[in-house]
Amino acid sequence: MTRRDWLTLTGAALAVPATAAPAAPLPALRSWPLQTPRRTGIHDVAPAPDGGVWFTAQQSGHLGWFDPRSGRSELLPLGERSSPHGVIQGPDGAAWITDSGLDAIVRVRWPQREVTRFPLPEGRRGANLNTAAFDGEGVLWFTGQNGIVGRLDPAQGRMTVREAPRGVGPYGICATPAGEVWYCSLAGSYIAHIDRRGGEPRVVEPPTPRQGARRIWSDSRGRLWVSEWNSGQLSQHDPASGRWRQWRLPGEAPRAYAVYVDERDQVWVSDFGANAVLRFDPEREHFDAWRFPREDANVRQILGRRGEVWLPESGTEHLSMLPTAA
Repeated sequence: MTRRDWLTLTGAALAVPATAAPAAPLPALRSWPLQTPRRTGIHDVAPAPDGGVWFTAQQSGHLGWFDPRSGRSELLPLGERSSPHGVIQGPDGAAWITDSGLDAIVRVRWPQREVTRFPLPEGRRGANLNTAAFDGEGVLWFTGQNGIVGRLDPAQGRMTVREAPRGVGPYGICATPAGEVWYCSLAGSYIAHIDRRGGEPRVVEPPTPRQGARRIWSDSRGRLWVSEWNSGQLSQHDPASGRWRQWRLPGEAPRAYAVYVDERDQVWVSDFGANAVLRFDPEREHFDAWRFPREDANVRQILGRRGEVWLPESGTEHLSMLPTAA
């Protein structure tokens, strides 16, 4: 277990002051170095169904698996020229990976470790695949930073890809509890709702221009939380009312990268500017922050399961975890 390093900060929604700091101490950050024979270039992370944690090894071209009980890591090769970006757990319990090196969606059956590749259609290669999410009917939707949004029906193995509005930029993607799919565009500075029947994205403009919407996640009420890389803000959009709210992250030069909402509707954000991960309580409009004990942790994705939030430190080859209960 690493040293405990925590700090309580407050923020405001527009001109609304935050509430007082909590009385209870914050839980400690736990961290593990990856025990692998080579540098992996860890990028995204996702809890696996067996209690382990998957991670994409973008530099070495593997799907990684980490066992927090033993500290053991395993690397599974995905193929020549593999460069995986995102990983999520599918409804089937498999790992689903967006692999920009292979120009393919990759499924790894678990625990059998069987690899199946679904290549992009001819003419759509070089999409720089980013992130994926399953909708309410078990269909996989994915983004490519070079300007595409795609759909894969796992039951039929059929894939369709279409141009994204405004070209390059599609990045984070998520599904709501109702099964609707939203994505955000880093270069385009917008979020979009995907018509699941026709596949057409409908752009929704955030109120802050050129904010750099990087990742997006839904809470239990279907409200969307957006990490804004350029503005250093955490934003909330309610599709039901059309309302937006914004909170600037604490500090002088925040850089909001990943965002994730846990089972208690607490919002987690990684801040490259402060080398920290933040937890935001929407009810109290209050930020708590944990600063990493290693420089340039660079957490590019946050995912979790009940009771745990997992943080891949792409700059340090560590995996970290925070409990959600406290």
